[in-house]
Amino acid sequence: MSAAAPRNDPHAYKRLRLWPHAADLLGIILNGPPPADKQMDRYFRSHRKLGKNDRGFVAETVYGCLRRLRLLRWLVTGQADWGAPNDALVAAELLLQGYPDGALGNALLSGGDGWKLHDTVQRIIGLDTAGIPPAIRASMPDWLFERLVAQFGESDAMRLSEALNQPATLDLRVNTLKSDRDTVYRQLTEEGATLEATPYSPLGLRSQERASLFRSEAFSKGLFEVQDEGSQLIAMLVEAGRREMVMDFCAGGGGKTLALGAAMQATGTLYACDVAHWRLKALKPRLARAGLSSVRSMALASENDAHLKRLAGKMDRVLVDAPCSGTGTLRRNPDIKWRKLDLPELMHLQTRILAAAADLVKPGGRLVYSTCSLLDEENGGIVRAFLAVHPDFRLLDARAVFAGQGAIVPLEGEMMQLYPHRHATDGFFAAAMQRA
Repeated sequence: MSAAAPRNDPHAYKRLRLWPHAADLLGIILNGPPPADKQMDRYFRSHRKLGKNDRGFVAETVYGCLRRLRLLRWLVTGQADWGAPNDALVAAELLLQGYPDGALGNALLSGGDGWKLHDTVQRIIGLDTAGIPPAIRASMPDWLFERLVAQFGESDAMRLSEALNQPATLDLRVNTLKSDRDTVYRQLTEEGATLEATPYSPLGLRSQERASLFRSEAFSKGLFEVQDEGSQLIAMLVEAGRREMVMDFCAGGGGKTLALGAAMQATGTLYACDVAHWRLKALKPRLARAGLSSVRSMALASENDAHLKRLAGKMDRVLVDAPCSGTGTLRRNPDIKWRKLDLPELMHLQTRILAAAADLVKPGGRLVYSTCSLLDEENGGIVRAFLAVHPDFRLLDARAVFAGQGAIVPLEGEMMQLYPHRHATDGFFAAAMQRA
């Protein structure tokens, strides 16, 4: 049954008009391999008549459905799994049909300007959750929820899943090459931003909204970069210093490269490496805005690229931010939990990359392995296996490394594992190792 617009809500008819856009976009995302944000940008470019508020409503609707997709499927159809997960008609069904008798659809329409899908879902399922299996209530695929329960127990796995199903905050890292946290805080708050200091990173600021920050003079001058607090802590674990030789082995978009360059005060030699050549090209304007002109980009064919041989045993610090399942970033990238994943192949790649990067570290140098995964197979398991066959490396205590830089980070052991329900960051892992 399609939901009808409530008569007492003047905004309802406008939102009803936007539902087909949300349904189309959700179907496109479920049917295509690119990340959701890329598909969304492409969709909005081809529908330029949608205004800013319209795009915001459509985006929030789609992300909300992606976060709660399995639960919504259960509420609407009573089915636990997807018969045709890439069917755009199923996506439309989730948006346009209610539970029960149009209640979901009407609730989606009645939220006013502060509408959030996850709040609506919480109100509806709060009526009766006893009959909903835990993995469906958590809106997680079985393979992932089973692993989370094995690591945390069911109660904590549910809390973690709920945190992963919430929108993420926006964290900023102050660029110490150009300013300091107090100055950037004052400048942005004077321009109307609402900010608070991050609890662990001494360089971080946290915001609940985005738009005004990217139009600010502080952003145009490169006084800050967008970077989750957990990612900032990984860069701190590297502890890159002035006049050192440092390598970001899997630089990707370059967020950690920028943090390392600032920590080095734009001295020494910093290499940004990646097999995705286009990412290194996209990093150039970010480097220019941040005031980092000496970073050397190195496009690699593989982890064993011949260009790396001349650098063997010369690096003071090497960061390996390895390709991973991305399960720690589900707040920002909820679509990835509905895509196929070859975890054994990923683990094999992680093992190869870490071994290759270790060859670059000089005696007494530091190797940091990190992921944005929640799974021990990709995290501690990879590190323990590496240390077992590389006796010339020893594990450092991450807590001591942070304390030495004035940051007290509550961790359960020597390796860093951050969780959104405990630390209010994305799910990040990192281990620091020193070569004898």
